[in-house]
Amino acid sequence: MKKVWFITGSSRGLGRSLTEAVLATGSKVVATARKPEHLKDLIERFPDQILAISLDVSDKTQIHTAVATAVKHFGKIDVLVNNAGFGITGAAEAFTDEEVRSQLEVNLYAPIEITRAILPIMRKQRSGHILQISSIGGRVGNAGLSMYQAAKFGLQGFAEALSKEVKVLGIKVTSVEPGGFRTDWAGDSMTFAKDVEGYENTVGSIKTFLSSGTFIPMGDPKKAAQVMIELVENPEPPLHLVLGSEAVQILKSADEIRKAEFEKWLPVSISTDHSDSKNFMDTEQGQEYLKAKGIKF
Repeated sequence: MKKVWFITGSSRGLGRSLTEAVLATGSKVVATARKPEHLKDLIERFPDQILAISLDVSDKTQIHTAVATAVKHFGKIDVLVNNAGFGITGAAEAFTDEEVRSQLEVNLYAPIEITRAILPIMRKQRSGHILQISSIGGRVGNAGLSMYQAAKFGLQGFAEALSKEVKVLGIKVTSVEPGGFRTDWAGDSMTFAKDVEGYENTVGSIKTFLSSGTFIPMGDPKKAAQVMIELVENPEPPLHLVLGSEAVQILKSADEIRKAEFEKWLPVSISTDHSDSKNFMDTEQGQEYLKAKGIKF
């Protein structure tokens, strides 16, 4: 039986590529977007498979209405893809309160709220797969992207914790972490905060790089879409999936730096235990904790 996908941000970029690829497999898609009229060609090609819904992901009422409409129309939701989002570049102190709130609302609060709205459906089904479209920026921080990456780091933590809650319910969770892909993320979708003196060689260089139009990402959205379709069909999907050679290189380098720093400061880290404390991991409670997490210590 063909799956029903619920995809946010379906009208452009990676979301558009994924929506089209899923429809081509014969599966059904609840395609949400701020401007669903941009999906007109897909509606004409796949009239019985697609349900296009107008959705501002920062509006809680619209979220719950969209989910209810989807279930009423297709009867179930097998796959949730929280893809909608946008970036902003600037120094942390330069962002306005509105810009900070907007980043967190769209890139963190919205996927959390959409997930919470769909979880009861998947729990009742005892099946489902949630794909949180994060970013390599949710694993590695960069100057100029502090607010965007704060949201993505938060989404990573949510995905990891959630996966441990819902595994027993037959629900899978994967954090998809792309590097640069040939979408308009760094183009029309990117916004910029005002310039602040002193950041010319850090934030300024990133802003110049992103706004120059010379950056040609390595990632192919169509290939990423096919990977995600295959991912959903895999009986044992990963919790984290990095996409793109660029992202792999960045993460490898960051992990090496983190490991070296961890080892360097390890004596300080363990110097803070109480003098009469016992190693928690050696206690019965600690062993149960490790067992529950599937950790060998």
